[in-house]
Amino acid sequence: MALRIVQVDAFTDRPFAGNPAAVCVLPEVRSAEWMASVAREMNLSETAFLVRRDEGWDLRWFTPTVEVDLCGHATLASAHVLWESGALKAGEQARFFTKSGLLTADRRGGWIELDFPSRPAVASPPPEGLATALGTTLLATSMSRGDVVVDVASEAVVRGLVPDFSLLGRVPVRGIIVTAKADSPAYDVVSRFFVPSQGIDEDPVTGSAHCCLAPHWAPRLGKDDFVAYQASARGGVVRVGLRGDRVRLGGQAITVLTGDLHV
Repeated sequence: MALRIVQVDAFTDRPFAGNPAAVCVLPEVRSAEWMASVAREMNLSETAFLVRRDEGWDLRWFTPTVEVDLCGHATLASAHVLWESGALKAGEQARFFTKSGLLTADRRGGWIELDFPSRPAVASPPPEGLATALGTTLLATSMSRGDVVVDVASEAVVRGLVPDFSLLGRVPVRGIIVTAKADSPAYDVVSRFFVPSQGIDEDPVTGSAHCCLAPHWAPRLGKDDFVAYQASARGGVVRVGLRGDRVRLGGQAITVLTGDLHV
């Protein structure tokens, strides 16, 4: 039986920007090995798998090399696919049961708003080899669940980074979030996210990284709601709102490809 698979560009309102994710709605649970094989075949930063259950959907995410416990852009893409396909009514909330607990998504005009857990970072010394691998001065570093948050001097530094990925992959962390205050009046914060340990040199736009950036930047900006831009080559906009121990992530999404998976 052929399975429909949909490729969505998330955290963008135009095709070939933002972060692409594949979404596959399954009629029944499949093995982790099978899902991992499909994710390798799709070769995107994330492939999401959904199975209907009472009061929502089971949701799992796979990179081409590993399963992850939280992914923002593939959750955004999943909600988009459920509404676009008619599996959810226009005003109905998307409810996802995941390894990170219950996550929800709601339509807000032309945007989708995700409700995710906050992941505060704690100040810590820079991991060995990080400054050399990034090729820049680190103003401060902090850790959040295996990811290191790196403050640098300016938006220009963030945009101009050319990491040595062979060195960066040896740094003993899961991911590297590099961030600075934005110069543009259109955004408050800019960042980039590198994850060579997960088979992704640079993730284009990362919802889960903004679960760290929300508590990191809100007190510095003096406001709980702000606009972030992830300055990868594809680029994408994330509306961020800190709500206690939760984070609201707002983004747009567009379908770019649909097909049938014959396996």
